[in-house]
Amino acid sequence: MTHSYNITGITCGSCEKKVKNALTKIADITNIEIDRTTGITNIHMNKHISTEALKSALLEYPKYQLSEIAPTPVLPLAIEEEAKSWLATYKPLLFIFGYISLVSVIAGNADAAFNTWDAMRIFMAGFFLVFSFFKFLDLDGFADSYSMYDIMAKKTKVWGYTYPFVELLLGVAFATGFQPVTTNIVTFIVMSVSIIGVLQSVFNKRQIKCACLGAVFNLPMSTVTIIEDALMIVMSALMLLRMI
Repeated sequence: MTHSYNITGITCGSCEKKVKNALTKIADITNIEIDRTTGITNIHMNKHISTEALKSALLEYPKYQLSEIAPTPVLPLAIEEEAKSWLATYKPLLFIFGYISLVSVIAGNADAAFNTWDAMRIFMAGFFLVFSFFKFLDLDGFADSYSMYDIMAKKTKVWGYTYPFVELLLGVAFATGFQPVTTNIVTFIVMSVSIIGVLQSVFNKRQIKCACLGAVFNLPMSTVTIIEDALMIVMSALMLLRMI
C-alpha cells in the first residue's frame, strides 16, 4: 500500500537522502518517493504505519516536518460526489436499510400486537450481520480503509481485522436473544468508540472512504455514517434502560 504525506524543509538532494535514510529504518517501509518541489512524499509500506511513528523517525532532523494529506489509495470521492446525486451515491446503503427495516417490521408483527422491542432487536441483528458480511468480502481492504479514521484501528491494524468478527457475533447475539444486557452493553461501547473517528473525519471535512460496507462499495464518509453509528448507540441505550 502507498500513503502520501507532506514533508517540509526538503530543499536539496542531501535533505532528501537524510529523510529517506531516517524513514527506511522503520520496518515494512519498502520505498520512498519525494517531490522536492511540492514536498509531497509517497511512502510504500507492507502494512499501515501510523503518522506518529513516521514523525518519530524524523525527530533527529527537526528541520523536516511530516504531516498527513489525502492518502493515494483513497479515490477522489469529492470529484465523484459532484458527478452523482445523493440518492445515487447512497443507493446501496438505502436498499440495505430498507430490507433490514422490512424484516424488522415483519418480526415485530409476529404476535397479535406489534412488538417494538422485537422489531428493534431484529433490526440490530440484521444491521450487524449484513454489514459484517460486506466487510468479510474484502477483509484486507476494509482493514486498510478503517485504519484511516478509526481511533482504535489507527493504533493497531489488528482491530481492523477483528471488528467484522465483533459485528458478526453481535448480530448472532441479537438474533438469538443471547445475554441481552451484555450484548447491548458491548454494542454501546463498541459503537461509541467507533463514532469518535467518524465525527473527527466528518467535522474535519476529510474526503475519505467510509468502511461501513467494507471495500465493496465506494461510499464517502459523511453525516450518513454518523447516523448509522448513532442509531446503534441510541437503540442499545434504549434497550438497556428497558432491561435495568
